Amino acid sequence: MGVLLTLGLCLLSLQRAHAEHVRDLEVSEGAPVGTRVGYIGDGSSSDSGPPYLIVPVPGSAVDSDLAIEQTTGEIRTKVPLDRETRSSYSLVAIPLSGENVRVVVRVLDENDNAPTFPTQVMSIEFPENTPRDVKRTLHPARDLDLGIYNTQRYNIVSGNVNNAFRLSSHRERDGVLYLDLQINGFLDRETTAAYSLLIEALDGGSPPLRGSMTVNITIQDVNDNQPIFNQSRYFATIPENATVGTSVLQVFATDTDAGENGQVAYSINRRQSDKEGMFRIDPGTGLIAVNRPLDFETKEVHELVVVARDHGLQPLETTAFVSIRVTDVNDNQPTINVIFLSDDATPKISESAQPGEFVARISVNDPDSKTEYSNVNVTLQGGDGRFGLATRDNIIYLVIVSLPLDRELQPNYTLSVIATDTGNPPLHASRTFHLRVTDINDNAPEFERAVYYANVLEVADPGTSVFQIHAVDRDEGNNSALAYSISDTPDTHSTWFQIDPRSGLITTKSHIDCETDPVPQLTVVASDNGTPPLSSSATVLVTIHDVNDNEPIFDQSFYNVSVAENEPPGRCILKVGHHSF
Repeated sequence: MGVLLTLGLCLLSLQRAHAEHVRDLEVSEGAPVGTRVGYIGDGSSSDSGPPYLIVPVPGSAVDSDLAIEQTTGEIRTKVPLDRETRSSYSLVAIPLSGENVRVVVRVLDENDNAPTFPTQVMSIEFPENTPRDVKRTLHPARDLDLGIYNTQRYNIVSGNVNNAFRLSSHRERDGVLYLDLQINGFLDRETTAAYSLLIEALDGGSPPLRGSMTVNITIQDVNDNQPIFNQSRYFATIPENATVGTSVLQVFATDTDAGENGQVAYSINRRQSDKEGMFRIDPGTGLIAVNRPLDFETKEVHELVVVARDHGLQPLETTAFVSIRVTDVNDNQPTINVIFLSDDATPKISESAQPGEFVARISVNDPDSKTEYSNVNVTLQGGDGRFGLATRDNIIYLVIVSLPLDRELQPNYTLSVIATDTGNPPLHASRTFHLRVTDINDNAPEFERAVYYANVLEVADPGTSVFQIHAVDRDEGNNSALAYSISDTPDTHSTWFQIDPRSGLITTKSHIDCETDPVPQLTVVASDNGTPPLSSSATVLVTIHDVNDNEPIFDQSFYNVSVAENEPPGRCILKVGHHSF
């Protein structure tokens, strides 16, 4: 073949001066292997006809993809063709005489490629107030086929609630059909907060080939909803003697926006109403309360303009009207006088107080009552049931202990004495006091364990730390101030050890001896500073580790023995005893 190619090139160069004609052939890219493409000669040219010397144009893959019969000029496919890989083949056929034939085989396109999106899923956002026809460019689908077989149109298959969106497309010079998503209706996050559109691309085949992509659309909130009150007008009644802080009523508004756009703050429009500040409103809850003492004789009805404003960057607000009617009542409420019966007249009671013991003396006076005290009801609140009221004449009341107290469980109580007259409406007065439960020494010190273990070397110098013990006392003050000591018992070896009364640190007091007692047993006592003091004890077992500090000692310093002269060798004449520590 190399010789023929060389010969062909030589002939080609010799015949360059000769004219050549072009033979155009076509074959579909889907043609089976062996399909006849055509013949080099068409019978009307001025060449001598086959046989031909075939000279492929360099790089056109004629040899690998086409089979050419030189003797007949027939061209057949040798492999499956793919237009998207190679769209044409070129060769020069040189006859024995006459003009050369330039053969161009063009591969015809078939619809063998579907439109394909670059991503399966795409996410975009639109503010809910986006005007109609605003566009967002979407990733276009690309199709390797040509002409009608390329991408021809796009459709929204599903997810387009209320036809909120539509598609538009345009083809540019690169042949790609570009895609835009447009607003087709009114976007309202409060109605539909998100969309998931399934978009398909179709080519012009019959039937068309398709590709799809999901477009997830998030609708961003804008502050397009103002707060709405649950009533346009509110009504309330309050007695003129209502104390400052008394709740009047609660307004409530909702805002369907999200985040800060839906957060509502309440206020009173002071320019239009309540310039004197007789009432206040909680910005977060909408609870209206009395802010200054009221007086029916001065003003019977207060008209408030209440504003609900959201927290948007450009906040929206709405108003509601609140009518508060002040009712006339007896302006003199009962007065309460409390005398505490402790030694220093302060509100306190010992935890040792028994049920029935007095805490305080209560007297109540209502100047509006013609008969002194007769129309006042006195009650006690708080104290978890451990205190009560007692009276014989409904004039003087005594706060008494009802149940046993325990300062260690609860050291303080808040009690409120409430006096209510029988007027219409009744007047209330209250006196709140904080009662302190004083301590008695009713808790002994407590050790964490009953037995502790410590170790010390026999050769330890006096003052060596052995162990630090710790106890706690749930009382307070002197009743919980602890002092530590070691009981002087035979097992303690009190000359060996000592304890710091404050810190509980046990140290050696003198040299200790393992041989005398390898495990001394210390009884440590913790005593509080109460009257009388309470105490408890714990055991500390101290293991003394031995060292070789004793040499053997004979039981006598001098031995005297007699032996007969005729004793045989090996006869025992003396047995010496010794011992060591």
